[in-house]
Amino acid sequence: MTKEERTRQGVFWAVTIGYGLFYVCRLSLSVLKKGIVDDGFLTESELGIIGSALFFGYAVGKLFNGFLADHVNVRYFMSAGLLICALVNAVLALKVPFIVFVILWAINGWFQSVGAPCSIISLKRWFGNDGFGTKYGYWSLSHNLGEAITFYVTALIVGAFGWQAGFLGAAGMGLIGVLLIFALLRPFQSVEEHPASTAEKVKETGMKQLEVLKMPIIWVLALASAFMYVARYAFTSWGIFYFQTEKAYTVENASFLLTLSSACGIIGTVGSGLVSDKLFKGDRTFMAFLTSAVNLFSLAAFLFVPAGYFWLDCIVVILFGLSIGVLICFLGGLMAVDIAPAEAAGATAGVIGMASYAAAGLQDIVSGYLIEGRKTIVDGVAQYDFSAIRLFWLAAAALSLLLLIYIFIRARKHPQTQQEEV
Repeated sequence: MTKEERTRQGVFWAVTIGYGLFYVCRLSLSVLKKGIVDDGFLTESELGIIGSALFFGYAVGKLFNGFLADHVNVRYFMSAGLLICALVNAVLALKVPFIVFVILWAINGWFQSVGAPCSIISLKRWFGNDGFGTKYGYWSLSHNLGEAITFYVTALIVGAFGWQAGFLGAAGMGLIGVLLIFALLRPFQSVEEHPASTAEKVKETGMKQLEVLKMPIIWVLALASAFMYVARYAFTSWGIFYFQTEKAYTVENASFLLTLSSACGIIGTVGSGLVSDKLFKGDRTFMAFLTSAVNLFSLAAFLFVPAGYFWLDCIVVILFGLSIGVLICFLGGLMAVDIAPAEAAGATAGVIGMASYAAAGLQDIVSGYLIEGRKTIVDGVAQYDFSAIRLFWLAAAALSLLLLIYIFIRARKHPQTQQEEV
């Protein structure tokens, strides 16, 4: 193996494992919600506001940091971002006041937004366009890796030591990611390596970024991703809470189901790029809308299968995990990066991320209020009516599917421009 090949391998593992540990610092609150509510520390509505603060911080940060990442040394930028995310988790273990919690979680969201653009830029520059979907799919398993670690390891920590320890555990894993990124990630043909042409390169990159903003199909993909992210984060943010309250699962069993979903998401994510590259020659549209239909079905089953059918719930979350894994890869960036200039990969990821996480933030606010607003106390025990929240989550998944059907039909009508217009 040559030195360049070893460096490429190190870059791949740095962005894949490193970005997975970004997720651990992002999703820690999802595992801790029930314990926080039971402890009387925060209410469901307050948790919804806190969750939305991360998503809104992420949405704005994704756009800003996505454009910035095209110009800077991704090694320092990505490792610094994860360091701050880890420190925020550590501080939250101190049981800070609600308003401080909101501010810190928004800061976490802003610096979370550094991870994906830096990762995508590194992959695009080091590996080029040849089979990029396959490599992107392999990297995208970092989402599922982070979820699986969160829903298993963090849940074990919480079950043994309480919710505050969960924040500390997430912080510790984040610090491991910082060291890994700093040790292995190397920028490729970065601006700072060519000081004589810095101004010219900045101008050229800026023009490419402007091109991305003028492409209508990028915004259609961003909207489809936004609706998908409502359904995705409805499951990851509130799935454990739903399983515990609606189906009376323990936190360990509820976390197991979400861990199973995340693990299956790895298969969907890795397979998505490989299959679309090999069988469909880089055309993602057919797989995208078909997978979206499976995702809508599995979400409906998750919400309407009654309590007492654990193995049926296992099948449902497997289908959800497989489908969401594909959609995270395709809608979360691959379909857009396929048609955008390589010099503007970070900006492209920023546009998609801004729309996706703004929608996820609105989801957390609406979900929190709908859940608390339909809560009643009977003999000192909280009971929940999830009828309204089910319709909200399902409508989002259905709208994402409709947009993907439109993109698929458009691609079939204009096959000669499919690569330019999806």
